[in-house]
Amino acid sequence: MVILGIDPGIANTGYGLIEADGATLKAVDFASIKTNAQMESAHRLKFIYDELIHLVSQYQPDLFVLEDLFFNKNVTSALVVGEARGVAKLAAANTNRPVFNYTPAQVKQAVVGYGKASKHQVQEMVKILLHLDEIPRPNHAADALAIAICHARSYKMLQLRERYSP
Repeated sequence: MVILGIDPGIANTGYGLIEADGATLKAVDFASIKTNAQMESAHRLKFIYDELIHLVSQYQPDLFVLEDLFFNKNVTSALVVGEARGVAKLAAANTNRPVFNYTPAQVKQAVVGYGKASKHQVQEMVKILLHLDEIPRPNHAADALAIAICHARSYKMLQLRERYSP
């Protein structure tokens, strides 16, 4: 199964593609889709959409995985991230891919084993789990890989539960 993890943002949308085969996880590609701050937001969103469609065309992921929107005080920032999330969901829908969502705590729990893990702990575990030489950069790409790993691990557990439940 090829999983496309996405850490949406208007300036930087991180993406991470992994291949999950049982317990074996392999990084396929990861980076950040960067938009020009001088562009109108609608054009920035279209650029993100077009890049995601290109990734689907190139790698044929089975599904998209997004981190649930989390904001503390900055509502404006949350709205912009929400727009980028919407674009990612639209790209998934237009390519007939399902979308899964996880909270930040679920991602940390699945990757590190502790729902309140630090960003650095998550990045170190992403490096270890994907057998990378160094922590993936930029940070948005590392976050996207963590989201993809979360789904791979959560999906495997769901399959096991379904197999062994009465």
